[in-house]
Amino acid sequence: LLLLTAALGVMAATRCPAPCVCDNLRAHVLCLNGSLMAIPDTIPELTKKLDLRGNSFMVIPAGAFLATPYLTHLDLQRCKVERLEEGAFRGLGRLVYLNLASNGIALLYQESLDGLYSLQQLILEGNRIEEIQPGAFGHLGSLTVLDLRANALVYLPDMVFQGLQVLRWLRLSHNALHVLGSEAFAALPALRRLSLDHNELQALPGEALARLDGATRLDLGHNPITYVAEEALAMASLRHLFLDHASLQDVAPDAFARSPQLRVLDLRENQLQGLPPLAGAGGLARVSLDGNPLLCSCLLRPFHKWLARARVQAEGACAAPPALRGRSLDSLKPPEMRCGRLRPPPSPTTPPEEPRAAGSRQCPRGCVCSPDFHHGSCENRDLREIPRDFPGDTRLLDLRQNAFRTVPPDAFPGLKELVSLHLQSCSIRVLHPGALRGLESLVYLYLTDNHLSTLAAAAFEGAPQLAYLDLDRNAFTHVPAGAFRLLPNLISLHLQHNAIGELAEGDLAGARGIRWLYLAGNAIRHIAPAALAPTKMLEKLQLEGNHLSEVPTAALRGLPVLSELKLSRNPIKHMGHSVFLPVASSLQHLYLDNMGLEWISPHAFTGLGPKIKSLYLESNKMSNIPDMSNFTGLEILNLQDVPFHCNCQLLPLHRWINKLNLRVGATCGSPAEAQGLKVKLPTTFLTCPGWGRGEAGETNPNKTKAASKPIKKKRSGKSPARGFSKSRA
Repeated sequence: LLLLTAALGVMAATRCPAPCVCDNLRAHVLCLNGSLMAIPDTIPELTKKLDLRGNSFMVIPAGAFLATPYLTHLDLQRCKVERLEEGAFRGLGRLVYLNLASNGIALLYQESLDGLYSLQQLILEGNRIEEIQPGAFGHLGSLTVLDLRANALVYLPDMVFQGLQVLRWLRLSHNALHVLGSEAFAALPALRRLSLDHNELQALPGEALARLDGATRLDLGHNPITYVAEEALAMASLRHLFLDHASLQDVAPDAFARSPQLRVLDLRENQLQGLPPLAGAGGLARVSLDGNPLLCSCLLRPFHKWLARARVQAEGACAAPPALRGRSLDSLKPPEMRCGRLRPPPSPTTPPEEPRAAGSRQCPRGCVCSPDFHHGSCENRDLREIPRDFPGDTRLLDLRQNAFRTVPPDAFPGLKELVSLHLQSCSIRVLHPGALRGLESLVYLYLTDNHLSTLAAAAFEGAPQLAYLDLDRNAFTHVPAGAFRLLPNLISLHLQHNAIGELAEGDLAGARGIRWLYLAGNAIRHIAPAALAPTKMLEKLQLEGNHLSEVPTAALRGLPVLSELKLSRNPIKHMGHSVFLPVASSLQHLYLDNMGLEWISPHAFTGLGPKIKSLYLESNKMSNIPDMSNFTGLEILNLQDVPFHCNCQLLPLHRWINKLNLRVGATCGSPAEAQGLKVKLPTTFLTCPGWGRGEAGETNPNKTKAASKPIKKKRSGKSPARGFSKSRA
């Protein structure tokens, strides 16, 4: 009791940092949706739970939390974090929960998570992590859940999860994975559930999955897998396998013979006309085949007979012949399954070749080569020429912080298995034609912090698998037109913090597969109407910190899947009618903050509605905003530092904000007597016509005479918002 009293006394005696709220009794500190640019250094030492959601830290520096060693829970969602410095979380030996979701982290280094030896849950969902270096999780020996959903991963190297001895659930859904090292999951003895759905796997990664002896559930749905080969899956404990919504055309009879515990097989929404008897799957209890074009002819009789003999429940219905269309499988009788003149079933798609055996173990002088990780490193060796003679099975090559100046033709001979190449901060001015020739497996190329001002398409000759190209902080004054024609698999293009002045028609020619385009921090004043036309798969467009004076509406046409648009920190003062209409059917996240925006047309958001999940309007100069009553899916709305004129015309906005149950940060800028008051508070609106009835829950906005355009909030059975931005306040 004395110790508890003393602890509470210390908490109470410590001043709570503005703009935070401190609950001394429970040792909780909340600093939500503020404008903090750095971790407060006056947080009470005995704090156990620290919630910093919705701030703007950008970088978590080394030792950022040394002053709060008793933390058990730390929430850093939506804090615009782009980099975790090595040792950022040192001193947090008691932390069990860390949430870093919805930030901008692109790379995890080996020491980024050092010191978190008690951590049990790590949430990294919704970042833009493109690569994980082996050893990044090596200090997390207590971790049970690792969430890496919705990032930008294409490749998992061998031993990437080494050190996670007690991990039970690994979530890798909604990435772009299509290359897995054969030993990628080798260090996960306790794993029970693996989520690999919504990726780009074209074949079942059987060799990598065979290392998971204890896994009981595997999610592989929504991958373009066309064929499951003989004995493709050898997972001794697997009970639930999900291969739904793939592109399956055939399954070998003994595909699951080495997974004897399999009980549930989900094959919904594929292209299967039938299945053979599944030999060796003696424990199978249910097969789901709904949504497949099942041909219920005599060719399906062996499978139908096997179902009855093995007592397996099958879900699915016939698509042909016409006489049996719609009939469920369990209602069929063998004589009904006749054969007429039928085309033979398609031959199985040949699975991709397995990686070749490891090469020799040579290593250039002064460099370090790791045979376990297939890594080579010559970082910061003051080299003037790119070294050669790395082992032929090298998959990650780190040459950062040297002084190469140029990359000559055929600079990387014999590295056909190289996946990731790091050339950051190498003073490179020229990438010669043929420089990457022979790198037929290359997926990641980092050329950040160099002096490149132009690129020729021939520079990428021989690297057709390149998916991630990082050219941030170079000397480009324009996008190198046509440079990406030889990169059919390019997904992510970084050209941030260059000196690009415009985006012209033809600049992105050939870049048909780009999903994420990063152009922040340039000097772009104009985007030609057809500049983005080749990028029909574009999902994210980041244009913050440029010189745009208007929304590039014409350039947004022809982008049917654009879900995120960032226009923050552009000098857009006025926003006219229907400026987002071309992307209204797909847009989910819209950033319009820190623009000096003075006026928004009442019809600026025409077409936008329930799909919008987050809207950032903070730090602008307008005094009112358009009707957003149909934004029923909002999870985040930021209206901080907007000088609202709090008269009766703002009453509909006041009512709508209160119904949202979101922490929006809206305050009055005028009149003088209301300045600084929260728009949520009723004080300013007590004398407005219709006030009493509206607040009693019977508001009819059409009868609010003082409102220039009332906001009509649609009612639904769902909560108006969900997730981490809700507030009970």
